[in-house]
Amino acid sequence: MRRIISFDCGGDRLVGTLDVAEGTTGLLIVSGGNEIRSGAHAGQAALAAHFAARGHPVFRYDRRGIGESEGTNGGFLSSAADIAAAVVTFRAEAPQMERLVAFGNCDSATALALFHGGIAINALVLANPWVIEAAGGEGPTAPTASAIRARYLARLKNPRSLLDLFTGKIDLKKLAGGLAKAAQREAPTALAAQLAGALATTALPVDILVARRDTTALAFIGAYDSALFDAVRTRNNIALSTTDSASHSFADAQSNAWLTASLTANLA
Repeated sequence: MRRIISFDCGGDRLVGTLDVAEGTTGLLIVSGGNEIRSGAHAGQAALAAHFAARGHPVFRYDRRGIGESEGTNGGFLSSAADIAAAVVTFRAEAPQMERLVAFGNCDSATALALFHGGIAINALVLANPWVIEAAGGEGPTAPTASAIRARYLARLKNPRSLLDLFTGKIDLKKLAGGLAKAAQREAPTALAAQLAGALATTALPVDILVARRDTTALAFIGAYDSALFDAVRTRNNIALSTTDSASHSFADAQSNAWLTASLTANLA
């Protein structure tokens, strides 16, 4: 059974969807970017139905200023109160729940990492965390050096690219500019530093899921491999796994199955 629930957040009425189940481990899905709670291609609604059918109650919601919810959309960095209100509501509507796993993709993953402290969440699943800039959004305005390096590496592995180079189909000026950009090393952003600090101090189990060829994920991996995340990489409660996909929302069949399996493991 699927129920629509409204709840208060700082005087604004938020709207969420509860997929009812009797299990004691529930899943909170936090939408990223400016997506409504159904998610890209209704992917989050499909995940909710899948896990509710397997006994896990699932709650997802529109944060303030998004979809059916009232208020002003202040972006993911203003979503701490929304997350806290959603957790309180979820636990009240599913009182049998003993353990709550929170899942977010893109900037909602970053928001969960930053704001989960003091909230009744028991585990985090963070997909393609957003570290590109503090202003939020659904993706970078221009390809990062990490993304460009990955693109050129893929092209160099393709024999057709060499043929295009020799036959003049590739613009040498653009190629030179791209290689110069690819050679750059981005300095980790202030947001990346905030994320590293939050992950280095959390006591919760954290599973980081990365689509290796996604632009947002490439920027995250660039930061994660830097000295900024040294303390995070040594934490026993934090795991990182990847899948060979360019789909930011895990929309293709292979990465969707991988995401579902990863969430299943975290809910077990």
